[in-house]
Amino acid sequence: MPPEPILSVAQRTFLESSRRAVLATIAPDGHPRLVPICFVVTGKPPLLYTPIDDKPKHTDDPLALARVRDIQGDPRVTVLVDRWDEDWTRLAWLRAEGRAMLVDSELGADHAAAVAALRAKYPQYETHRLEQRPLIRVTFERVTDWGLRPS
Repeated sequence: MPPEPILSVAQRTFLESSRRAVLATIAPDGHPRLVPICFVVTGKPPLLYTPIDDKPKHTDDPLALARVRDIQGDPRVTVLVDRWDEDWTRLAWLRAEGRAMLVDSELGADHAAAVAALRAKYPQYETHRLEQRPLIRVTFERVTDWGLRPS
């Protein structure tokens, strides 16, 4: 019997239609560090990519960012996506735990495909130098949700 997919159809649909998520990394002192992210989910098995884009940050060096240092020290991450609505029957969330790593343009087609998917989802990235910057790739290990309706 083939292994069950890590994401159900409803979970993948929910993720792909979401515009933002929160990435949680583990700081060196063990505390969680949270940052909102833009992202895409591509491939089989599904992988999540989030860019280290050109928006202003505390440093111009993408490798000096806290989330990047956290991932290099401990690759365990969690991604949380939620849907808020005043109609509480529509509330939902998905939590994906996994391992993150930095990928750069040396990966060739994978990096280029992720950059193209990010630009298709977020037109704002058209002017960002994503092909020159690393991406964070998350491989899912465990996914849980609440309030999602099957497709």
